[in-house]
Amino acid sequence: MGARNWKEALGDRIPKELGDEIDAFETQIELRRQGKLDEKVFAETRLRRGVYGQRYDNGQRHDGIESRSLNYPSGDLLKGPHTVWDAPGMVRIKIPYGAVTPDQLETLADLAEEYSDGILHVTTRQDIQLHFLHLEDSPDLMRRLAAVGITTKEACGNVVRNVTGCPLAGVCRTEVFDITPYAEATMRFLLGHEDAQSFGRKIKIAFSGCAHEACGLVRLHDIGAIAKTRTVDGVTLRGFELWVGGGLGAVPHQAVRFAEFLPADELLPTCQAISRVFARLGEKKNRARARIKFLVAKLGIEEFERLVLEEKKTMPVDARWTGLIRECLAAQDEEPEVGEKPAPNGDPRPHGFEAWASTNVYEQRQPGFAVATITLPLGDFTPRQSRRIADLARKYCDGAMRFTVDQNLVFRWISQHDLPAFYSELSAAGLGQPGAQSIVDITACPGTDTCKLGISSSRGLATELRRRLAAKALELDEAVRDLTIKVSGCFNSCGQHHVADIGFYGVTRKKNGYHVPFFQVVLGGQWQENAGSYGLASGAVPSKNVPEALDRITDGFMRGRQGAETFQHYVARVGKARIRESLEDLFDVPSHDENPGFYSDWGDPREYTKGDMGIGECAGEVISSIDFGLASAERQVFEAQIALEERNDPATAIELSVKAMLTAARELIRVEWQDVPDDDAIVASEFRTRFYDTKLFFDPYAGGKFAMYLLRAVEQPLTDVSQGKVHRLVEEAQLFIEAAYACSNRMDEQRAESA
Repeated sequence: MGARNWKEALGDRIPKELGDEIDAFETQIELRRQGKLDEKVFAETRLRRGVYGQRYDNGQRHDGIESRSLNYPSGDLLKGPHTVWDAPGMVRIKIPYGAVTPDQLETLADLAEEYSDGILHVTTRQDIQLHFLHLEDSPDLMRRLAAVGITTKEACGNVVRNVTGCPLAGVCRTEVFDITPYAEATMRFLLGHEDAQSFGRKIKIAFSGCAHEACGLVRLHDIGAIAKTRTVDGVTLRGFELWVGGGLGAVPHQAVRFAEFLPADELLPTCQAISRVFARLGEKKNRARARIKFLVAKLGIEEFERLVLEEKKTMPVDARWTGLIRECLAAQDEEPEVGEKPAPNGDPRPHGFEAWASTNVYEQRQPGFAVATITLPLGDFTPRQSRRIADLARKYCDGAMRFTVDQNLVFRWISQHDLPAFYSELSAAGLGQPGAQSIVDITACPGTDTCKLGISSSRGLATELRRRLAAKALELDEAVRDLTIKVSGCFNSCGQHHVADIGFYGVTRKKNGYHVPFFQVVLGGQWQENAGSYGLASGAVPSKNVPEALDRITDGFMRGRQGAETFQHYVARVGKARIRESLEDLFDVPSHDENPGFYSDWGDPREYTKGDMGIGECAGEVISSIDFGLASAERQVFEAQIALEERNDPATAIELSVKAMLTAARELIRVEWQDVPDDDAIVASEFRTRFYDTKLFFDPYAGGKFAMYLLRAVEQPLTDVSQGKVHRLVEEAQLFIEAAYACSNRMDEQRAESA
């Protein structure tokens, strides 16, 4: 059907407000096609409708599922030789707190088949993404989603993104109360709200029913709410411990507590007031510092709280503040009509059931019922599987399902009596894999498959690690089986590597005249306690050596663990320096002739990229002095991390972090000025003149933000030795060094082109 036919066929099934907005978007597409709408304006409009650009030079997914044939040369949605009209993009579909119905799954399956590459992808924020979609198809897609109660509105852009929540809400054995109606009310209240349209960057909100688990990851969000109660005059009141200013990205910030107990009736006006303060005072010009986390860090939590409370006093009273919550509470009715069934008897279980049940089944607080997790490797499933899931949901749990932040799907309210039969049907559909929330269940962002910011193949690495770990799952020590692994294709942490037990993020190095994919190893993160702590990079390993690095880290933990010691405590006790020492021989890259496999990424047989530097003397490769200098800078920033985390010496950590950035800057300057003085002020001044003012250091996507890490550190020395501030400085130093490597590579290429 064409656009008009879909519009007519769906008729009254599309809510009028959404239908009008989709019609307007379709008109904007046509105006842009005619050159009558500014591209920057259209780009933000497109993003606010959930339509992203993507890279598409791979044409193949790393799980072996080949994408449909796309005869497009290299380019992207908005730049390069192709235009927005003939390059495929991605659409992000909002699934608030992950709740999805069978009818919605069937519609998503149809859309994936008809408009994309036949893969539905679950994100770490409980959204669904469809890739390789054409812009001209997006209005039809949006109408069909709207007809089953789904929107892409504000899935992207500088607005409030998808509101996430614990997938066990309402059935969790340790929750304070069910956060579902409050998450629903917050989503409905802020969607399209006039006070949430003028941000410099996005706002992400999360809800959790308890403080100690990881399901909501509250402490890595701009606004996070943890369920809490308080008894006043014998009456139990519901409320939230409210956190603000969290965020991952290149330099993560941990949220700080805004309110120890915020009454539930104050939730929506407080979120509105926070939005207004952020819209008014948040950074607008420098996108790199435009999140709430930077505003909170700049003002301090006390001043931020004062401004928000003052803002609340000025806002007109809105009946929806309490009305929406009452409405959502009244509509809360998920429990199946069927009564409790008897517990399963001793009949033979299907082959593989016990292993699956040990990792994928959670006993609900309601007797006789369970939550069953469908493990979706890399967050991907097919339209055929989607339809089968919908059928099983209708049969076994009255359609009660939710996507999770670790890219899986849970069935809620399954009778424990039905679990063996459910597992048999699940396995027949190819969905019976065990290992949910274990070391095998690796989270990964799209990386170089489709993301324009991807540096190394996060999905390719995750697939390889998963394959190896699954093959020896039964041999793994119980402590290792429970570890979390998360992989990002770049430093931006879309794969949430900062909060994993063991995280990896993609970087690149130039070795032996070639570009080589690498991954930084991140240790010290904490998934529990709602993302309780963030890890730091501990060394860059060539992509092809990462599996061996992981083996050494986990083997060391198994051998060196004391009693019931957690991985975080083990890392803190043993020390990152010792763990790094065990990996150092893996940092090297063999010559291209010796092992060309190191010069391609996981899942992609093509050579990663090739530089023009020649092969060196017969005694060994010629290594440029800048490589030695940047390696020295990496050593210094690692020593800064050790000073902070293991010696509790923030002053030394600050000194070493700044020194590391200056070392990297000095090496870049030496390319043009061999005798640069050993004077920090001169180095900073020359770096500004030669690399910042000329934009030579600027990243194609991040602009000059990495350069500013050095300039700010020198011109505005950090005097606050609090853990969070120093931790961020160490992170910034590491990112500056990565940017120095990239700058050096660009300089090499420019010299080669002019030779």
